[in-house]
Amino acid sequence: MSIDRRFFLRHGAAATLAALHGNSPRLLSAPRSGKADSMILLWMAGGMAQTETFDPKQYTPYETGLPSDRVLSTFKPIPTAIDGVQISEGLEKIASVMDRGTLIRSHRVGDLGFILHSRHQYHWHTGYAPPQSVACPHFGAFVARTLGKKNPDIPAFLSIGQNLEIGGESDAVKAFHTAGFLGAEYGPFHIVDPRDAVAVTRPNELIGQSRFASRRELHRKLLASSPIQQGSNAQKESFLNSLDNAHRLLTSPAAKAFDLSLEPEKTYNTYNTSRFGLGCLLARRLVEAGARFIEVTTEYIPFRFWDTHENGHTRVRGMKQTIDAPIAQLILDLEQRGLLDTTLVVVATEFGRDMMTEGKPGLEVKNQVTVPEVMTDLKHYGMHRHFTDAVSVLAFGGGIKKGSVYGETAPERPCKTIKDPIGIEDLHASLYSALGIAPDTKYEIEQRPFYVTKDGKGKVHDRLFA
Repeated sequence: MSIDRRFFLRHGAAATLAALHGNSPRLLSAPRSGKADSMILLWMAGGMAQTETFDPKQYTPYETGLPSDRVLSTFKPIPTAIDGVQISEGLEKIASVMDRGTLIRSHRVGDLGFILHSRHQYHWHTGYAPPQSVACPHFGAFVARTLGKKNPDIPAFLSIGQNLEIGGESDAVKAFHTAGFLGAEYGPFHIVDPRDAVAVTRPNELIGQSRFASRRELHRKLLASSPIQQGSNAQKESFLNSLDNAHRLLTSPAAKAFDLSLEPEKTYNTYNTSRFGLGCLLARRLVEAGARFIEVTTEYIPFRFWDTHENGHTRVRGMKQTIDAPIAQLILDLEQRGLLDTTLVVVATEFGRDMMTEGKPGLEVKNQVTVPEVMTDLKHYGMHRHFTDAVSVLAFGGGIKKGSVYGETAPERPCKTIKDPIGIEDLHASLYSALGIAPDTKYEIEQRPFYVTKDGKGKVHDRLFA
């Protein structure tokens, strides 16, 4: 079934309104014990090419006149801290910490028809393919609602690095950056630029604390009594609770967790590769302060960053320089502080890429880019289509097995999954399980159950765990 962007946005908006008028969602099953009590999702927005990063194939150097169908990887493989396991050149620092986690090479994402980044990102972040009849909560919102706060002054769910005013797909990206029917108090605390994080956690100095507090109370009363505010009483109360949470943070000593200037210069410089790198540093500080779920993204902007339709080799080289040191340092820092065992760290993306195949082998969809049969310019080298049959995921901490590789893909095109496939439902089930949340955990909304994995049927892959 082909669903265009306008259809997705229109029905996504309708689902949001449906959620606003629903009753308060009720948790119908309690969390159980899990080794992890927090999670950091490092989101490689735009479709990270697996054969250029964590699943290298035969390396073919560029030369004018090179047939495009000969190219599987444009970077050389390098050794890792796991004997016999290689990843791609340019990720040397991540390679050195691979013995702390598991590399999943067999993640398969959904077949959603014509491939649109925002739809696949929605599917990954919520576990449900759009459109839906209700506003589906983000993975982080489920974690925040189900597990509750660790520190009452720190937001349970934070999103770092994504500007939600990105242009053509901004409304679609906003659609999964919410708590959906769970209510505003469980939605993400947004920080676009980690360098500005401290500024958004301080009251305006020109107003003063006393005046700030009186304004806050007046604002709350106006919202509570407004006759034109839409939404159920439960949704109104959730929104007011979110304001209370924000006010508590603004007046709490815990806000110093957002101040990156408190980091030693050497540490700061290690992470300071980009906004993403500093986001990793902020995520570490927030885990230390008691956050439940933090997403840090390289940011989704069409045809930029990991969205490598053209000039892919050069751009992926730049992206590796952005992520390599910060991800490795984050793992080392958490380990050094005794937090890695209780913090689940996941590196993921919405789909993989291949030079020639758009979609899934045997279920190809309309090509969105023209690949020349023969390369005549370096910009053609590493130009990738969207590939849904094999995606790489890294997982560290939270009980995840150390020094392990899960799944396998074919060595020749099409480089599809050939061993231990794991779809979004089962991947989510496994991640939730690490946090003590059963895959069939459900909430009652509009007098029917809504599960954290689709229909509650996600299966935990036990071999991912120690």
